[in-house]
Amino acid sequence: MPQMRFIILSGAEGVSFVEMPASHAYQLSALNLRLHKEIDKLTAANVPTLPYAIAECDNLDLHDKSLTIHSGLDYMNALEKSFSAIEEKSYPLISLLTEIRALQAQLEQWYEEELEG
Repeated sequence: MPQMRFIILSGAEGVSFVEMPASHAYQLSALNLRLHKEIDKLTAANVPTLPYAIAECDNLDLHDKSLTIHSGLDYMNALEKSFSAIEEKSYPLISLLTEIRALQAQLEQWYEEELEG
């Protein structure tokens, strides 16, 4: 069984958890910090709200059944969808999308290799 880590996110919708391969968890945390650094520079009206990565951990036991754990790939697919829908004219959004899509592609490959192995 592969080693997984959990990224704990906090935002307007509350706390959420993203399960990532341990080898890629730091990349999601770093991407989240980069997106927060750049998101205020976007001038489009439809900029998504983005939760903050507040912690990472190796093990997670949820006692509140209303909370769910999202797979890293599902989270990245939703993130890519929300950022690709932005109608930005002033800021070079493509650089942010490139970073999102790079991690998305890495996760797709990781999950594919896990299914084969």
